[in-house]
Amino acid sequence: MVRQGNIDNPPKTPLVPGFECSGIVEALGDSVKGFEIGDRVMAFVNYNAWAEVVCTPVEFVYKIPDDMSFSEAAAFPMNFVTAYMMLFEVANLREGMSVLVHSAGGGVGQAVAQLCSTIPNVTVFGTASTFKHEAIKDSVTHLFDRNADYVQEVKRISAEGVDIVLDCLCGDNTGKGLSLLKPLGTYILYGSSNMVTGETKSFFSFAKSWWQVEKVNPIKLYEENKVIAGFSLLNLLFKQGRAGLIQRVVDKLIGLYTQKKIKPVVDSLWALEEVKEAMQRIHDRGNIGKLILDVEKTPTPLMANDSTETSEAGEEEEDHEGDSENKERMPFIQ
Repeated sequence: MVRQGNIDNPPKTPLVPGFECSGIVEALGDSVKGFEIGDRVMAFVNYNAWAEVVCTPVEFVYKIPDDMSFSEAAAFPMNFVTAYMMLFEVANLREGMSVLVHSAGGGVGQAVAQLCSTIPNVTVFGTASTFKHEAIKDSVTHLFDRNADYVQEVKRISAEGVDIVLDCLCGDNTGKGLSLLKPLGTYILYGSSNMVTGETKSFFSFAKSWWQVEKVNPIKLYEENKVIAGFSLLNLLFKQGRAGLIQRVVDKLIGLYTQKKIKPVVDSLWALEEVKEAMQRIHDRGNIGKLILDVEKTPTPLMANDSTETSEAGEEEEDHEGDSENKERMPFIQ
């Protein structure tokens, strides 16, 4: 979305994309406390994360557990903080509730599924591309094809609908999501990936997607006892000054990770030189979990018939020394 200009007010080109990273502290500001050179950390960055050296304010930096790899740490903050904030801060998820999440095979979708499993008797409905179903079927209660009529499928199982809808698609899914809400249910929009339809930005596709968005009538919300909300972690961090709140959420999430209740899903590792192929894999919706740019990885030699569709998933080794020449994209998801 940044590449196509669908994010509000991106920096002028040339720019370095990326909002989260992990690594080792190399230098500290004069007044920085609580960190030392050599600490293993993960961080939010307001752009510029796809780089070998990153500078960011200390309030956006978090120490990582000893047993968390750098690839897991890079995949952790954005997905899990977004999922946690939506479920517990905005929608107030409780025992016995039900959740519909789109793109259930993506990074946020998998984080939502894992966090829901920490609450008793939560039913998770998910949509995803059919080829992802086998890999993610155990993480959600009911799984539907992303192109199917999921409204009817959900109502066939739960006639009343669901308590929470998490929508990263927008377009006509907004109206569908609102129609599925139970009384006192919450619909949360946290993305608009339906606006990315081609290789480059299409004004027609952009306009069509916005035209399909349900026109919200406040009186109808009042009569039907429904809540509609939006969530942007980047704005909360970088424009609205809620770093303290996010710090508390990260602390809770690291606790859940230490208790082995949640674990980031890493789809694959890529060298910086492979960013084109990595972005194509995301664009083609081929990933399950996060794609990681590893600055110490050398590009994987491509066979004549190789493509991002056939790239295998990968897991990073914590100790890079001496083996960076041999890193390959290896199976990660069991």
